[in-house]
Amino acid sequence: MAVRAAVLPAIGAPLEITGIELPDPGPGQVRVRLAAAGVCHSDLSLSNGTMRVPVPAVLGHEGAGTVLAVGEGVTHVGEGDPVVLNWAPSCGRCHACALGEVWLCANALNGAADVYARTTDGTELHPGLNVAAFSEETVVSASCVLPLPKGVPLVDAALLGCAVLTGYGAVHHSAKVRGGETVAVFGAGGVGLATLQSARIAGASRIIAVDVSPEKEELARAAGATDYVLASENTPREIRALTGKQGVDVSVECVGRAVSIRAAWDSTRRGGRTTVVGIGGKDQEVTFNALEIFHWGRTLSGCVYGNTDPARDLPVLAGHVREGRLDLSALVTERIALEGIPAAFENMLAGKGGRALVVF
Repeated sequence: MAVRAAVLPAIGAPLEITGIELPDPGPGQVRVRLAAAGVCHSDLSLSNGTMRVPVPAVLGHEGAGTVLAVGEGVTHVGEGDPVVLNWAPSCGRCHACALGEVWLCANALNGAADVYARTTDGTELHPGLNVAAFSEETVVSASCVLPLPKGVPLVDAALLGCAVLTGYGAVHHSAKVRGGETVAVFGAGGVGLATLQSARIAGASRIIAVDVSPEKEELARAAGATDYVLASENTPREIRALTGKQGVDVSVECVGRAVSIRAAWDSTRRGGRTTVVGIGGKDQEVTFNALEIFHWGRTLSGCVYGNTDPARDLPVLAGHVREGRLDLSALVTERIALEGIPAAFENMLAGKGGRALVVF
């Protein structure tokens, strides 16, 4: 029986809501009925060619659902179990995995090139970033499925698959924010809001949210921001004014644009840390001169998937949810049907909202 999915027929083409045929799970595979899928900016980047993906494809990499069936050899989950999808499973064999840097696994996205389903007319489909969450059901490698810890609502748990892991990891693993430090977060979308909550959990004394949209101030403050700055050429000056002319200890950039990366760097104190989470295009070039790198003594680092190990960090995040420190529902600005994904893409392009959640 066909299930409905949002198919990207070609790079730059609009998504098509259509029926697809899924096979039964083979050895080492799991079939999942999706409860919800988050609409992430990375999906937009895949659809417009900023990031490469084989097409036609079913996108969506942030999801949660219930196991319908498992293939031979799958033992860590079973029929009826609630699960979170992991779009970047580590192979455990490559150089990065051997170093414990599983977020940099060289083979994490190998599955995106596979043919995992077909349209009802027989066209072969690829699974976007491995998991193809923009579909009522999906079939994935068992390594892409993590048991959902108890106490986390299944629909909201979809956000744990990307936005929350990324924001939490940016704060706790990449920037290593310490209690009492000051933090600036550039971009108040889904990842930015998760980063704000994570900075609050880390005990940051002042948390400054920066965004181009004045409408996001309420969302940002609800997530933990103590101050809100509208992005402009004066942003670094405003942030220094809020921090005794020093700049923040940590800046986290969640946009992926040269101007905001540069502003995040300029807003960081001497000796501070700037972490870049946002995924930008090749045309977004950031320049520094040799003297300022020496003088400021700052650290600038990239951050992939929050530098997280999902199997290790998911239970930690679930604990924060159960104890009320992490509010997943506060990250969701709209709940939509599958047909609403193209409009959600348009909202992201316009800089609106935090995270749209497709609820099946």
